[in-house]
Amino acid sequence: MKKTYNYSEAHPMKVQVKPGSYAERYYRGLSGLPGVMLPLPKAIAPGVTPSPIHDLIFHGGKTVPEMQFVNLYVGGAAAWEEEDVVSIDKAISAAMTDKQLNNVVVQYFPGSTLSCDFVESKILPGNPPTVVSQGDVEQLVKTLHTQGTLGKSDRATTIFNFILPSGTVLNTNPSVTGNLSATKGRRIQKTIQREADSLNGLGGYHGSVHMKSQGKKVTLYYSVNVFSEQMPNGRDNGIAVFDRPWKNVVATLYHELSEFRTDADVDDAIAAGNDPQGTNFLGWASRQGEEIGDWPVFAANPLTQVFKQVKLTGKTTTIPIQFQYSNFVHGPEGPIKNPHE
Repeated sequence: MKKTYNYSEAHPMKVQVKPGSYAERYYRGLSGLPGVMLPLPKAIAPGVTPSPIHDLIFHGGKTVPEMQFVNLYVGGAAAWEEEDVVSIDKAISAAMTDKQLNNVVVQYFPGSTLSCDFVESKILPGNPPTVVSQGDVEQLVKTLHTQGTLGKSDRATTIFNFILPSGTVLNTNPSVTGNLSATKGRRIQKTIQREADSLNGLGGYHGSVHMKSQGKKVTLYYSVNVFSEQMPNGRDNGIAVFDRPWKNVVATLYHELSEFRTDADVDDAIAAGNDPQGTNFLGWASRQGEEIGDWPVFAANPLTQVFKQVKLTGKTTTIPIQFQYSNFVHGPEGPIKNPHE
């Protein structure tokens, strides 16, 4: 029986998912802009080909051309190899400031200059959690802000990246499970949402939470990123493409930071439900509700078409990234020498 697409339940995407996975089918089945009736796009041939129907549209919401980020490693020092932490921090900082990569993204910021500052990274205390939910992450970022652990960077332009350790499963459950704590760790197995967890194609997501702090309203922006790897049983946790898990983490971070940069308040749009006015919260998103990093992953066959190690501008050093969507080529685009005009 043909499934009916319910446009009243549609909402923008905010997740990185693997093509062909349960997570992709779940989220793409819900993706779209409320009140916008469009035919579902036809399946494209294997490989990446231009697809203008997925071009990004500016909806008037918040974008962040001048941004900062903090990396927060979950699970305690024993869960992390120092080499991995250093490699992740160095590579994502280089990617977000690389001239030729920014030459692709700057098309979404006419008249603006892009900048991105790596503030710092911290390994949070505790033990590696078995499962982490969206509710856990949102509670933790609020707690860390209240404790003063997040530092003094501008909350309006800073995103806090929670990076999960090896073996931790991420899901999108809005409930707090108690698996994360800033001061003490617990290994508690909770029910996992099969269609929307990292064992079924979820790589990470970004979002925001609102809270009152010292009598003022504060918005905290966050991302949560899986340590994507092939596990001993042969099953993938997250989106494992590169030969080293830390490289997969960098690619996910680049995906999420690029989406924060171009569509910071997507959670407010989702919270608006089927109110068409909710799209006003969106920055750059396609008619299907996809953000800058989404269609490149869906279009790639194999994933190595868009998950690449690219040379830094003027250097022989390479970094692992995921190509982002470019309206000028109607699809994923790698580093270019000059911005599009």
